[in-house]
Amino acid sequence: VWHRATITFMARSKHRERRSTIRFDRVIPVSLSSNDFGEFTAVCRNFSAGGMLVETPQYLPLGAKIRVHFQIPDSQGDVTASAEVKNHYAFNYCEDGEPRSARGLGIRFVAFENEDGEATPASRTRTRTLH
Repeated sequence: VWHRATITFMARSKHRERRSTIRFDRVIPVSLSSNDFGEFTAVCRNFSAGGMLVETPQYLPLGAKIRVHFQIPDSQGDVTASAEVKNHYAFNYCEDGEPRSARGLGIRFVAFENEDGEATPASRTRTRTLH
């Protein structure tokens, strides 16, 4: 007896990558601060000249204005930027056979601060090397 099976293929997404800068998958500690929400540490999971994905113990509201500070990997330099919370993420995964979860924020850099505290809009610093 033969059975006819129908196989349905998912249509390939026509989603186009909107990032204009290279993203680096690096795990680095990050300090986040805000006048409204205080200061706390988080973990960057990936970053680019335009922003970063940060794993954090708490969500900040979408649109929240924050200050981000981190050391550049494999360098003596550091970055301080004003930024905006653009997205919320929830990660579900399994570790040692146990379900786990984490949450994160998509952060867009608005401006970078120099050593004197002067801000340069992020749109004018796209060629800044972060690696």
